[in-house]
Amino acid sequence: MTPAFIFFFFFISVMDVCLSAPAEMKNQTDEFTDDDPRPKVDLENLVLHGDVAVTNTFFKNADPCTARGCKWPKSGRYVNVPYQISSEFSQQEKNIILRGMQSFHQTTCIRFVPKRSDQRDYIHFFSQRNGGCWSYIGRQRGQQYISLERRGCVHHSTVQHEILHALGFHHEQVRSDRDRYVRILFNNIQQRQRGNFKKVQTNNLVTPYDFTSVMHYGKYDFTSNGQPTIEAKSNPNQQFGNARQMSANDITRVNRLYECNTSRRQYRY
Repeated sequence: MTPAFIFFFFFISVMDVCLSAPAEMKNQTDEFTDDDPRPKVDLENLVLHGDVAVTNTFFKNADPCTARGCKWPKSGRYVNVPYQISSEFSQQEKNIILRGMQSFHQTTCIRFVPKRSDQRDYIHFFSQRNGGCWSYIGRQRGQQYISLERRGCVHHSTVQHEILHALGFHHEQVRSDRDRYVRILFNNIQQRQRGNFKKVQTNNLVTPYDFTSVMHYGKYDFTSNGQPTIEAKSNPNQQFGNARQMSANDITRVNRLYECNTSRRQYRY
């Protein structure tokens, strides 16, 4: 696994989404399942910032991934992302993962395709005991893991969330403009998890802050004392972080980042 790179967070405002017809995903396990046993992922060589994975060498190679090609390549109208699903998942769990991928087919130009033997870059969904839910940010080259521990992570919203990381998106509450919308209550956050809330210099692409995004943390995530860790400035009682699926903004951001729509307007910092 190559080192992950810091990326600029691509967020955009609501617009018409790409309505291209979804590609069919055949429900045949030998087309999308990796049946060969794989070695366990070496979690000791990973640094997990919440559900974002980087390698231990990450901070020695902190180039923005936008300058290194962390987007998945587009060919014609579509962005084809090869994938494998580990055989350790049950058929029901595989179907949940497949439905998560299919949701991108229905609303964006992303197309997840079963990995062929000649394809080097691909995502591999796997489960490992105590592995949790996590993903890298953007395309990493070679085999790229998405961790969906069978106990607690195989849910539609979680699948979408981790896929969005793999496509190049970070959490909503780390946006460069987040201080206009939320207060991060660091005194209530577990000491070792405070890095998850660090603000990032991002390219927001004129999008509004979205409390309904599937990428938004919950109000009490990583609390050390039962008190809120994030508070909406407009309404301290507002609840968030419980999205069950991608919001309209989440979908539109994918379409804008990958130029799924006819408009080729360039958004800059």
